[in-house]
Amino acid sequence: MALVRSGVSLDWVQWPAMVVTVLAAWLVASQREWKRNWGFWCFLASNVLWAAWGAYARAYALIVLQVCLAVLNVRGTVKNRPDAEDATARA
Repeated sequence: MALVRSGVSLDWVQWPAMVVTVLAAWLVASQREWKRNWGFWCFLASNVLWAAWGAYARAYALIVLQVCLAVLNVRGTVKNRPDAEDATARA
């Protein structure tokens, strides 16, 4: 049964969230740096979509999971930068 609050149903948000998540996983697995970078940004967009749907559905564990995954995705974007490789090679 669909949850409806304030006359607006956000059940549809889970579908674009799923599509963006799958796209992000595809891109992150690429050997090309720019595709991986876009993948992490897509993952961040999916984190926002899933958290929005989680708030609507009152799925608080999902919201916490998305915040944790967003932190990991920010880490991924930082580590995927070209200057991050140079710093790693010097260490």
